[in-house]
Amino acid sequence: MRLRRTSKVNLFIPVEFVGEDVAPGIKRGGMLTIVRPEIELVVTAGDIPEKVTVDISGLAIGDIIHISDVTLPQGSKPTIERDFVICNISSPSGLAAADDDDDEDTEVEATEQEA
Repeated sequence: MRLRRTSKVNLFIPVEFVGEDVAPGIKRGGMLTIVRPEIELVVTAGDIPEKVTVDISGLAIGDIIHISDVTLPQGSKPTIERDFVICNISSPSGLAAADDDDDEDTEVEATEQEA
């Protein structure tokens, strides 16, 4: 199959995450959760990008990067119309479990006081 330089093609382009070493959310124990390690883009055959770079250096725990937050290479657009998630900074599982335990203790105390 032959393509012209101006032909549009759908390709999966890898995503590179930069700034992990300085992200406040990761420094506080958060974890980078990669939802999409590659994104399907409509690109011009002559201008196929090697990768899409996502800067996460300013993310805190609970922050989310959507496709609309990412600067895509010129002439490319995502094949999916909705604003999907690329990655997020999630709280460490130990912290989440400790929060759940605190909530359960509060509920038990409230129930005992009512009885």
